[in-house]
Amino acid sequence: MQPGGYIPQRSLRVAVVDEELPFPLNTGKRIRTYNLLTRLARRHRILFLCHQNGCDDEFRTAKYRLQACGIECRIIDRKLPAQSVLSRGPVFYGKLALNLASPQPYLVDKQRSRAMQACIDATSRDEQFDLWHCEWTPYAQFFKRPADRPLVIDAHNVESLIWQRYYQIERHPLKRWYIKQQWTKLQRFERWAFARATRTVTVSDADKRLAEQDFHARSVDVVANGVDVGSYALDGTERSTKTLLFLGSLDWRPNLDGIIRFIDDALPAIRQAEPAIRLQIVGRKPPAWLIERIRGCPGVELIADVEDVRPYLAAAGVMVVPLRIGGGSRLKILEAAAAGLPVVSTRIGAEGLHLTAGQHYFAAETIEGLAVSVVDAVHDYVRALDMAAAARRQVQLHYDWEPLSCQLERTWYRALGEHSPQPCLSKLTPVHSA
Repeated sequence: MQPGGYIPQRSLRVAVVDEELPFPLNTGKRIRTYNLLTRLARRHRILFLCHQNGCDDEFRTAKYRLQACGIECRIIDRKLPAQSVLSRGPVFYGKLALNLASPQPYLVDKQRSRAMQACIDATSRDEQFDLWHCEWTPYAQFFKRPADRPLVIDAHNVESLIWQRYYQIERHPLKRWYIKQQWTKLQRFERWAFARATRTVTVSDADKRLAEQDFHARSVDVVANGVDVGSYALDGTERSTKTLLFLGSLDWRPNLDGIIRFIDDALPAIRQAEPAIRLQIVGRKPPAWLIERIRGCPGVELIADVEDVRPYLAAAGVMVVPLRIGGGSRLKILEAAAAGLPVVSTRIGAEGLHLTAGQHYFAAETIEGLAVSVVDAVHDYVRALDMAAAARRQVQLHYDWEPLSCQLERTWYRALGEHSPQPCLSKLTPVHSA
């Protein structure tokens, strides 16, 4: 018997398919994948099939880290295509135009890989394992043929919901038309993928309802995003109450949309009430046009590709989450809660989390409305800290990685038609995002 009274069932052999190795921990997707699978690798034999990471040094470090955790890595000799927000040009727009003739959405087409398909087919034919785990919905495209093993799909987002929101905010007629095509294709693809899965995993109850009601997904389990609260120690660092923090990957379009709208539509009104307010933008891979834009914004600082976000979470006064496009749930809010940092967010930004507006965070319906909420948080900072403390307690109750990994483990057993194991409480060394 292991610590905490957990009685393990038989060890499983699981083949995981994903786009890249999940390290360093500088995106929400990587943080989730790494924290869940490295824990499960202590009890199960995991084979990780993926493409090479774009950066050679990153790839070598990531492979070493996963292998050190007991995960076998099988790498396809192909690097991922560059993110579109960093590579706009004739080639990119040509690919978008060609996709008009494809029945698949561009998000799926750009991940197409004969080498990946061949590797999956060979693994399925030549090796013994219990189930397939697809770590991102677009990779379900490699499982079109009937398989003799169960398939679990982890839907980090309901991707078509994100494109629906792109469509709702876009005003340019031609772009709006193209986005509608992508939204429709993604709906069709996700409906097929969820029907193909033996079990589907979503990150929130809201996504579970959407998958079941709109896409007729069967056997849906919720495994939320998480955080290691203990690695965000409250060490008494004095907060700069006039410093706003935006944290997020800057090669993801919803983040770029949100921060530009915040600078244009909310920050001027905030500065009118509080002239000393400054904004820190901390994120990975900012595009050149954003770097140039920030240079012309007094009181706004861009800090790119940091190794550890915790010092910024510890020193800032308020985190702002100005999202009007999104899906799933935001790990950045969980990190802020773990660090005791007050959060001001749009409702879309905070959706999918067991946090209550007015009790755990300051909320606004629109990005423009964030100005009032930010000023309220700064003017009544004692209340803001009380709300942050309440959010931290809530996160400790619901978002610890260890029980979340056990929820995913139960999904694996259910996909095999076996009884769910008892709650597992074995501990790993905490990890945190970079």
